[in-house]
Amino acid sequence: MILPEKKYKIALVGYRLSEGGGDKVMANLSLFFEKQGIEIHNIIVLDSVGYSYSGKLVNLGLLKNNSNGFGNKLKRFLFLRKYLSENKFDFIIDFRPRRKAIQELIIARFIYKAKTIFTIHSFLIDYYIPKNAWLASLIYNKSYATLTIVKEIEELIKKKYQFKNIRTIPNPINLEEVKERSNETITIDFEYIIAIGQYENSIKQFDKLILSYANSILPKKEIHLIILGNGNKEILEKIAKDNNIFEYVHFLGFQENPFKYLKKALFMVLSSLNEGFPNVILEALACQTPVVAFDCKTGPGEMIIDKVNGVLVENQNLEKLTEAMNLLIDDKDLYLFCKKHTLESIQHFSLDKIGEQWLDLMQIGKKKNGND
Repeated sequence: MILPEKKYKIALVGYRLSEGGGDKVMANLSLFFEKQGIEIHNIIVLDSVGYSYSGKLVNLGLLKNNSNGFGNKLKRFLFLRKYLSENKFDFIIDFRPRRKAIQELIIARFIYKAKTIFTIHSFLIDYYIPKNAWLASLIYNKSYATLTIVKEIEELIKKKYQFKNIRTIPNPINLEEVKERSNETITIDFEYIIAIGQYENSIKQFDKLILSYANSILPKKEIHLIILGNGNKEILEKIAKDNNIFEYVHFLGFQENPFKYLKKALFMVLSSLNEGFPNVILEALACQTPVVAFDCKTGPGEMIIDKVNGVLVENQNLEKLTEAMNLLIDDKDLYLFCKKHTLESIQHFSLDKIGEQWLDLMQIGKKKNGND
């Protein structure tokens, strides 16, 4: 796509540029947009940067003091308002969770003056939209668009709030980054499966995963389980000890490069209670690693083609989860078939293809083609 001569400016607003799925989408889109000649400003609330990004970084976290009192919050609000006003952005794209309704109303009405796109990255829409329909309308109905990541979330919001300006664009995967970083070496000399996510809450259900793994044939075959992520692992370690598999379960903490671990895994398991559009599934498939996942709300069913690039398991059925893990170990032909089709199955989620959908949404690049 050839962009028009006008120099577009976009502000990407996020919670941080590390760890979170929405943060990763923001970072990837900054890379894509800058390649199109768009001027990008990344504005983050917390002083936390771990992902590669392009453009200018505006770190509001550096203005935050220990007390984080009213005066300090006001200082950051005024700074943000002045910055957005002075730069005259064509678009503001907001990737943050938005749980404080009055604060978000102030931001939407008095701070965001450019065309604004709000993104919603979870099936748990209360993290983004107030339960009060009147407040939700005040915040969202003046925006350029509200964007979800799967159609099921879009339909849920339409039904509950009757939003008109809502669309769905899936999360992208940066295949070039995955290919490069997945080839880094690791010093693990045993076969393993892998799970990734934070275990500071129960959403990922690693406790249930460990039990399913303990009931599978994998420990007997000395196929280990590696879990990447942060949180309190004491309860999970106790479950492993109580089921006599402690030596086979490894907690490696948060890893800035999970791809090198995904690449060497036999397969990845997602045992979540719910999701939005779990990037980790795309990341595993991009590493040519099949995925076993609950068909939870929402996301896995959008990416996993059952017995083509992995196994989609009846939602929250632990026995079926164990059976699926056993199946990919016992049935070598099925495993190799799934592994063969991993990468080709996600080409439509590539950063370039998803980035084009964003440009179409914003009508950037249309004028020269006469389609404005």
